[in-house]
Amino acid sequence: MKNTNKYTRGYFMPPVTSLKWTEKEYITEAPTWCSVDLRDGNQALVVPMSLEEKLEYFQLLLEVGFKEIEVGFPAASETEYAFLRTLIEQDLIPDDVTIQVLTQSREHIISKTFEALRGAKKAVVHLYNSTSVAQREQVFRKSEEQIIDIAVNGAKLLKKYAAETEGEFQFQYSPESFTGTEMEFALEICNAVLNIWQPTAEDKVIINLPATVSMSMPHVYASQIEYMSDHLHFRDNVILSIHPHNDRGTGVADSELGMLAGAQRVEGTLFGNGERTGNVDIVTLALNMFSHGIDAKLNFDNIPKIISIYEKLTRMTVHERHPYGGELVFTAFSGSHQDAIAKGMKWREEKECQHWTVPYLLIDPMDIGREYEGDIIRINSQSGKGGIGYILQQSYGLDLPVEMRESFGYSVKNVSDRKHKELMPNEIYDIFIDEYVNINTPVEFIHYNFISNGEYETIVSIRTDNEIYELVGKGNGRLDAISNAIQNHLNIDYKDLVYKEHALEIGSGSKAVSYVGITAEDGTIYWGCGIDVDIMTSSVKALFSGINKMVSNLLPAEKELIIVKE
Repeated sequence: MKNTNKYTRGYFMPPVTSLKWTEKEYITEAPTWCSVDLRDGNQALVVPMSLEEKLEYFQLLLEVGFKEIEVGFPAASETEYAFLRTLIEQDLIPDDVTIQVLTQSREHIISKTFEALRGAKKAVVHLYNSTSVAQREQVFRKSEEQIIDIAVNGAKLLKKYAAETEGEFQFQYSPESFTGTEMEFALEICNAVLNIWQPTAEDKVIINLPATVSMSMPHVYASQIEYMSDHLHFRDNVILSIHPHNDRGTGVADSELGMLAGAQRVEGTLFGNGERTGNVDIVTLALNMFSHGIDAKLNFDNIPKIISIYEKLTRMTVHERHPYGGELVFTAFSGSHQDAIAKGMKWREEKECQHWTVPYLLIDPMDIGREYEGDIIRINSQSGKGGIGYILQQSYGLDLPVEMRESFGYSVKNVSDRKHKELMPNEIYDIFIDEYVNINTPVEFIHYNFISNGEYETIVSIRTDNEIYELVGKGNGRLDAISNAIQNHLNIDYKDLVYKEHALEIGSGSKAVSYVGITAEDGTIYWGCGIDVDIMTSSVKALFSGINKMVSNLLPAEKELIIVKE
């Protein structure tokens, strides 16, 4: 790329080594989650949500299980103000849920914020001012001392207005643009605010360290968080919070490493909505923890419903490859992947496994409201015999022999390739029925009779070319006798008859299904399937289906079907 020398690293490393977080393997408990969808997410929408839409979204967040919800910037607009007042006046905030509001460090805005909070039982009041080098020099043109004064004055005003307003208020401070701030200065300004607030065990405060613009690799952010955690005043009485954005595509990694480094609280949004590339996606964070057997304390057991409401209210879409929520994230089209998943699912059934270990599936899709049928294995021209067989078994109860799955797999892939489209389960089933089941041309099976006197003797009636014939044969079993009758009286030669049968339990519990494979002189295996209420009849129909496939393939070029009469 051009202009590489135009850029340099804009972040600042801690002045001391901060790498204790590297000794931790995984996150062991859920943080306090704070949804900022209704402010940070909403302000990034092309069409901001209306009051009614905000109320519906708030209800969604409650159903997910958020206990802290930032409801907006009430001094910023009439809609934001009206939304907060509606929540309070209509008593829509559950007792175990704390709302959060945002304010700049300016007295008229702080005053308006507390006015909007009248009647609230409790709330987090979130104070912020920007601290980065770029913001100090280019936007505010103020010295470090002047920037600290802004934060300290705001902290004092919060104490003043909170004392004058009925309700329980918790304070939060963010050095906005933290990632572009020298760590020593970030620490100094946070400690200056803490010195004003004097937090106690009964009255803790929140220090929030946002990656307002993500500037570094995640391990750098973790080291910055650990440095702050180790050096904040009143640390035992401070809840350390993070608010990662996703400019570098590392929002989830920043959050996970930030939690290892000491963060106790995470601010984010559903599916990563937010300005620019968005905030950290709390859905992904929570379900990553879930995949390690950790209770994230949020309810994502019906992801499809959540997505439906989210897309309706935000007018945005969840990408089909979005972790966990995307339409295709559990879907395998590749043949080898499908085969591994199908075998893994079978292994799980056979072994009654306690833990989820199915190949290619990080978690059980059903745990978040997805379905096996249509979600896990889907069929196109890249699919393999394992996946195609899995679809037939799961959706229609047809357990094809392994060898037959390969033959049928080619049929399905050819159709998908020719039509240049994904095939739905019903289309796959229709292909199987058309090509393999109860095929009765050019030789139609009518009925059979058996006599058993040490060996089986049969008379089997067939119709071909509008003529009915009775064929006689003997064998060491019923199907063997019928097979011999056919080979004795028709100019058909085959060998290595392969046979499998089972009850057809899905959709028609009284029926049986049989599969028969026969090998022609040239080594080609022809498969047929028979379905009937009688297991023996289904076997005979399967044999005739395989024979008809062979005859239809060989007759045009090689031979006529000749009936040899006794």
